[in-house]
Amino acid sequence: MSTNGQPSSTALTAAAARAAHLIVDQPPVIFADTLAESLLSDQAEQLLGYHRAHGNHLVLATARAQVTCRSRYTEDRVAESIRAGIRQYVILGAGLDTFAYRSELAPQVRIFEVDHPATQQDKKHRLTAANIPIPDNVTHVAQDFESETLADGLATNGFDPSRPSIIAWLGVSMYLTHTAISETLSAIGGFAPGTEIIMDYMLPKSLRDATAQTYVDLVAPNAAERGEPWLTFLDPQELTTLLSGHGFQLIEHVRQHDMLHAAEWDRQDTLKPSDLSCIAHARVRGPRDNSTGQPE
Repeated sequence: MSTNGQPSSTALTAAAARAAHLIVDQPPVIFADTLAESLLSDQAEQLLGYHRAHGNHLVLATARAQVTCRSRYTEDRVAESIRAGIRQYVILGAGLDTFAYRSELAPQVRIFEVDHPATQQDKKHRLTAANIPIPDNVTHVAQDFESETLADGLATNGFDPSRPSIIAWLGVSMYLTHTAISETLSAIGGFAPGTEIIMDYMLPKSLRDATAQTYVDLVAPNAAERGEPWLTFLDPQELTTLLSGHGFQLIEHVRQHDMLHAAEWDRQDTLKPSDLSCIAHARVRGPRDNSTGQPE
C-alpha cells in the first residue's frame, strides 16, 4: 500500500523477505523469487543486511515464512489455472511481484499488475535499473483501491470481464477498510463465472497463536508510524460470508501450516508457520453452483 503519493514501503520489505529467504534460510526452498534482490536496487545491501545479521529474530523469520508460503501457494494455483486454459491473471496490489518477469508460464497469460500509481512508477524505475524488460503481455493498471473502481480501471486497460480469470490479492486486505474490501470483492464477483480469487487476510487476536501475537505487537505500531496502518482483521467465517454475499463459492481457507507439504516445515532454520494470516481461495459462482458460499 502507499500513502501521501509515496511508493509502498511494505512492497519493499516483502520483496526483501523473499530475496533473503534464498540467502539466510536452509533448504528446502519454499519459494524462489530469483529477481527480488535485483529489484531492491541500491537498498539491497541494507535490507538484506538486516536478515543476514538478525535472520533468527521472530519478526524477520515470521515475515519470511509468511511471504514465501503465501507466494508458493498462490503461484501453484496460478500454474494450475494457466494449464487449465485461463488466459488472464490479475495481481492486485502487485508491489514488487516478479511472476511476469521470471515464470516460464507467464508468456501464456495476459497479466494485469494493479497498484497505487506511486508504487507502480517506483517498480518501473526498478525494473529499468535492473535491466529487466517489461513483456508485451504485461499491463500496469494504476489504481487507488480506496477511491477508484477496479472494474473500470481494468476495462480501460484491456481486461475482458467476460472471460474467466485468476486473481491474486496478497498483502493488501489488512491495509484497507472493510468497505474497500467489500467493494473490491463486489467488482470481482461481477466477472465471468469460474473466475478465481486468492487473497490473504490477517486473523483477529482471538485466532492468533503466540508467535503471531508477538509479531503483531512488534510490527503493527511501526506500520502505523510509516503511514500504512493495519485496518482490517477477518476470521474465516466472516470472510466466507462476505465472499458469498458478493457471488463467490468458497474453495478453501488455508492456514500457513497447510500451504506447504508437512516435510517442508520440518526445517533446520527458524522458519515456522504461524496463525498470523490465512489464504482464502474462492471462485465466482455460476448458475449450477449452490448459493451458500460454502464448499460443496
